[in-house]
Amino acid sequence: MSSKRDYYEVLGVSRDATKEQIKEAYRKLALQYHPDRNKSPDAEEKFKEISEAYAVLSDDAKRQQYDQFGHGGIEGRYTTEDIFRGVDFEDIFRDFGFGFGFEDIFERFFGGGPRARRSRGGEDIRYDLEVDLQEAAQGASREINVPRLEPCGECRGTGVRPGTEPKTCNKCKGKGQLQFAQSSGLGHFIQIVTCDACGGRGSTFVPCRSCGGSGGVRRTRKITVKIPPGVDDGTSLRLAGEGDRDPRGARPGDLYVVLHVRRHEYFERRGDDLWLRIPVSLTQASLGSEISVPTLKGSENLKIPPGTQTGTVFRFKGKGMPRLGGRGAGDLMVEVVVRTPTNLNEKGKWLLRELEKEINEDNRPLRWGS
Repeated sequence: MSSKRDYYEVLGVSRDATKEQIKEAYRKLALQYHPDRNKSPDAEEKFKEISEAYAVLSDDAKRQQYDQFGHGGIEGRYTTEDIFRGVDFEDIFRDFGFGFGFEDIFERFFGGGPRARRSRGGEDIRYDLEVDLQEAAQGASREINVPRLEPCGECRGTGVRPGTEPKTCNKCKGKGQLQFAQSSGLGHFIQIVTCDACGGRGSTFVPCRSCGGSGGVRRTRKITVKIPPGVDDGTSLRLAGEGDRDPRGARPGDLYVVLHVRRHEYFERRGDDLWLRIPVSLTQASLGSEISVPTLKGSENLKIPPGTQTGTVFRFKGKGMPRLGGRGAGDLMVEVVVRTPTNLNEKGKWLLRELEKEINEDNRPLRWGS
């Protein structure tokens, strides 16, 4: 009997939920548990679980099988790869800037899929890009210079020097492999190895002067990266097909741009919320005042009530970081720090002593939590 949780329970939807309701539920959970955003130890397992539930419930045939037979109807009819095949993850993650498709989901969490079974072609490239908090909040378009492997222009990716022709390898006779047979008391064995004379190509050739026979050269290309609003430190943006090119014309690799958000001088990010510490004078805190506080989009007025204590926090709803996918924003939390006056002249000291007589503050210890 399967130990998996009910797919409807995993996504938090009813059994009669519409496709759109299922998709919306998955979007919210995927953003919450995406491993590039959520660094908790169980985030990857959660993401895997909700992705599998969505893959089944978003497909009419699979959902019918599941409704009728439960997990047994899915596990007995579909392979793990079949469960995920055809699901448009790209559409869901495009707004988040993660760029996950079916192959990415399956390869990352199950270690297989189409990429594992066929020649990948070009290699993926990682590029680390630093952005400031303003760019992370509002989104930006940045041009980056990426060195990547491309087919050699002189030999057109063949690796063969122009004006010459490849010749059939004399050692393997064009097969690219060598066979060695031997007998022992246990039987007759045949060992097949790659031909060391031609490297498995089946032919020998005069190498191209530009690429040395590899068929590829490394060139630096200017690529535009679109940064969606709300990205966080460590967010990875996938640019499909912008990685290394395979000189033989196979599928190019992808470019993964990993974002690093610079620390801001005043704002501290905590999830989708921003925190700001604002100093106020003893007079402003005692008598009350109205001050201007900065936000990522201009400034806002903040009323300081009379008797405000240091450490008091005021909230500006929706003035924090936007959430990926355009679903609202966090809050701006403003913590007040009451500044004690220093370097007073004699008149200032006298005035404070007179004020102390009026206040007559009790210095008995405070109870914890008061």
